[in-house]
Amino acid sequence: MSWLVLLLILYVIWDVNYFIRCVFTVFAGRLFQRKRKVTESTSIYGLCTSQDVDIFIRHMNNARYLRELDFARFHFYALTGLYERIRQRRGGAVQGASSVRYRRTIPIFHPYKIQTKLVWWDDKAIYLEQQFVTLSDGFVRAVALSKQCITNCNVEELLKTYPEAAKRPEMPADLKLWLDAIELSSQKLRKDK
Repeated sequence: MSWLVLLLILYVIWDVNYFIRCVFTVFAGRLFQRKRKVTESTSIYGLCTSQDVDIFIRHMNNARYLRELDFARFHFYALTGLYERIRQRRGGAVQGASSVRYRRTIPIFHPYKIQTKLVWWDDKAIYLEQQFVTLSDGFVRAVALSKQCITNCNVEELLKTYPEAAKRPEMPADLKLWLDAIELSSQKLRKDK
């Protein structure tokens, strides 16, 4: 009975499902999937359940997309070994910015996958593109760009330790426009101080 009370308290205080899913996603990836090159895509799978839907109980709510992107990023870090290399340099990773473009909803009880790919990097951050793709029709339901700020280490030097990333790719046009918009926003906020 005390275990049940403890479990109930944990569920009230913390989002226990989030932590369980993080651990499951990382360990399942490490145990059952091959390592990936840092320039390769990774994929995780999900199902839009009753816990994921909006108030009308028809499709995934917008906040849930962001949560699912977290799991896909953790999976990417684990399969590429990138986070281990960051930690070896006493660094860390933190979400600096994200942008999601919703193209079509993911209906309740529909399976999907999230594909994550490193598209560019500079000396302070990596930039990921992530796509939600429904399995029934292969349609890209949402596309996200993510800026992952890497602390306490030079990202360009770090990525040179991967032979496949010795040469940085050209910056995608959509990423450039997004980063320009972020810079304009930052300048505006600095003026307001």
